[in-house]
Amino acid sequence: MNAIVLMSDPKVAAIPVAECGERLVDVRRGGSLLVDARKQDAADAFAYLREGVLERLLKAQAMLPQELRLLFVEGYRPPSLQREYYEEYVSQLRAGHPEWHDEQIHSAASRYVSPPDIAPHSAGAAVDLTLADIGGRELDLGTRMNADPEESEGACYTQAVNISEEARANRKLLGAVLTAAGLVNYPTEWWHWSFGDRYWALITGEGAALYGPKEISPGG
Repeated sequence: MNAIVLMSDPKVAAIPVAECGERLVDVRRGGSLLVDARKQDAADAFAYLREGVLERLLKAQAMLPQELRLLFVEGYRPPSLQREYYEEYVSQLRAGHPEWHDEQIHSAASRYVSPPDIAPHSAGAAVDLTLADIGGRELDLGTRMNADPEESEGACYTQAVNISEEARANRKLLGAVLTAAGLVNYPTEWWHWSFGDRYWALITGEGAALYGPKEISPGG
């Protein structure tokens, strides 16, 4: 298996951003995607993505068997919320590993929460999602969404072997349609996919990211 490139890798931060100016749009428009409200925030920002990302999700969904749907859980994440998530996980790691130096903490944290300055979610470029049946019942993908590496004993990694055959098949299907639509996966989180961000640019060999972090309100 190829070595996993983490978000903390300097190669990711070194990718320039050629902001294309594409707007954030509400994924609930048109009712084409199933949207779960578990990560809904006060500003309703969670349901927004860049237009190009949403277009690719709809293409991916069209490739699924008729009885299955993508279940959208979280898209855009304001930079302040991203920093809150990151610092919370860093504190958790420091408490569990007081012997680790700052670089180790930074690297370990990035398996689960992207460093705020390069976070794909804060660019509206990333989506956390899973598969569901037509009635909205989630399929087995091996762990709960947002399970951290400690809790899941590494089963949150996309290519984990400590999951069932059913979960592995469901991950393979999810990955097949999203990859065909042009998104890339973050290998430590089976549910995290992105397009147009720095990580996507690095993995696909593009010279620059299309989307940089946005501080504005959705729709702006």
